[in-house]
Amino acid sequence: MPKLKTKSSAKKRFKISANGKVISAQAGKRHGMIKRTNSQIRKLRGTTTLSKQDGKIVKSYMPYSLRG
Repeated sequence: MPKLKTKSSAKKRFKISANGKVISAQAGKRHGMIKRTNSQIRKLRGTTTLSKQDGKIVKSYMPYSLRG
């Protein structure tokens, strides 16, 4: 069997945690910050974990992730 290719967009955007969960940046911080309240902006700092269903899809894009 030939090797499977990793989706380049997925390897740039997601990481797999030690527990096997998929970590991504918070959504909603690209533009339009003037509309958002300061508390919203504060809550969107850092990273978040994807839901189990979405994580399963992302893991299929990265076949050789260490903790997949």
